[in-house]
Amino acid sequence: MTEPTGRTTMKDLLTGLGRHVRAELMAYADRGPVRQVHGDSPGGDAQFDVDEVAERAVLDHLRAHAHVPLAVYTEDGSLVELAPDPEYVLVVDPIDGTRPTSAGLEMGMVSIAAAPLTSSAPTLDDVTAAHLLEIKSGAWIHGDDDGGLSYGGFPHVLPRLSRTTDPAKMFWSIEFNGHPMHLMAAAYGHLVDRSANTGGVFVFNSATFSISRIITGQLDAYVDIGNRVLRDHPGTEAAFLEAGRGSILHLFPYDIAAAVYLAKRSGVTITDAYGGDLGTTALLDLDPMNQKSCVAAATPQLHKELLGAIRWNIPGAAPTTSGGTR
Repeated sequence: MTEPTGRTTMKDLLTGLGRHVRAELMAYADRGPVRQVHGDSPGGDAQFDVDEVAERAVLDHLRAHAHVPLAVYTEDGSLVELAPDPEYVLVVDPIDGTRPTSAGLEMGMVSIAAAPLTSSAPTLDDVTAAHLLEIKSGAWIHGDDDGGLSYGGFPHVLPRLSRTTDPAKMFWSIEFNGHPMHLMAAAYGHLVDRSANTGGVFVFNSATFSISRIITGQLDAYVDIGNRVLRDHPGTEAAFLEAGRGSILHLFPYDIAAAVYLAKRSGVTITDAYGGDLGTTALLDLDPMNQKSCVAAATPQLHKELLGAIRWNIPGAAPTTSGGTR
């Protein structure tokens, strides 16, 4: 495969971190599935036993191998400064796809994004390097501002975007975790019906895996519209809280920081569900108003078709308030 000869020290750190987390998870998996929930992450998502293993692996590796002063922001640990006056922050989801990982399926990934800490409130636009690693296979995609895109473990050149423009023929994934099923069905159930036979509809429980499958050419699109539905229809909040066991569970910054960076570098059309740029998303804020929706597609035409075809005026939901609060 195509690996540039020169590696930056930040790339070494991110790739090494991914390998270490994967090794610890593979060793844990060899003992047999446990699938115990030990509590909730700061954002409110259920924390499984494998999450604890991965979180510990992240901190242990970075404390031993960080070559510059770092802060690290993880799904379950929030912000930890590993040295005084950190120069970079790593935004890490040690397992994006906890449930498939717990089940031994292919959709779990280690997601790492790096951004200079030149301000107290870095955004997705500040990310300068990103790394995704498939836990089960070991395949990986890396990108940075200096070296472009590199990858390993794939049988073909990346990116490999499809040319699909017709929603009836698209292979796409959708999100239901923390999303009331009746609201999602009202918004895009007709698109599921339209594409399920002549295309393909998947639920992976991992935004990172879904977006990366567009880069690999396995998917044409990914849709997570929960946050726009809530913003457009504030009266649905109770339904979202019930589905999220008392928390709003939409796309957190750590869910998408690495994937959005790599998708943009690969030519994927990726925005929030209003068609707006995701770059202003604060990296270190879990508030529901900083959580995001996402529509990603391999072609601009398919992206436009999706935004226009989803039914935003959902029957039975509270009336739309001035086009939503973004």
